[in-house]
Amino acid sequence: MTYSVKEIYYTLQGEGAQTGRPAVFLRFAGCNLWSGREADRAESVCQFCDTDFVGTDGPGGGKFESAADLAEAVRMAWPDHALQAKPYVVCTGGEPLLQLDASAVEALHDAGFEVGVESNGTIAAPEGIDWLCISPKADARVVQTTGNELKLVYPQVEAEAQPEEFENLQFDYFFLQPLDSPEREANTRRAIDYCLLNPLWKLSVQTHKLIGID
Repeated sequence: MTYSVKEIYYTLQGEGAQTGRPAVFLRFAGCNLWSGREADRAESVCQFCDTDFVGTDGPGGGKFESAADLAEAVRMAWPDHALQAKPYVVCTGGEPLLQLDASAVEALHDAGFEVGVESNGTIAAPEGIDWLCISPKADARVVQTTGNELKLVYPQVEAEAQPEEFENLQFDYFFLQPLDSPEREANTRRAIDYCLLNPLWKLSVQTHKLIGID
């Protein structure tokens, strides 16, 4: 299988339960809920994505002809000075599960990495993932109903994307993440208020945007 990757880079995880953890971000190209083209946004299932996942032209990006080649590129992105810590890779997108398969997970493990995945939950995850984060989108059926964290962008006005619709799923953590829009301050206040009233949910803030890192 050929893997199409937008970018590979070393940074800090900015949101969710792993906030602040050094990681290599492996961003796969493509998504099943939006083409990535602004002209298509208004008609897409996911209309608030803030990520460029189109093409393979980002730092470290390209087409990798095998899982071993992909894992080697990820390994090269982990700095030598960080070898005292367990290497961690976040597989994201776009939608990483369009491409991330059991062979890639195994190759990343063989390269010494703990494997995290951030997915919209519309595709079943392969075995072997160490940390699975699902971020549901309105009008998209969630088929991956178990994992480590469920991170819901909030608010989404559609009835099927309300927090209570996901509380019966099998996740260790439930996060509300304020929708980044011109109304971000109001969205953050709404998320805070919801968490205070419903303590199953915790607040997730996009700290990488606050401190100005990718």
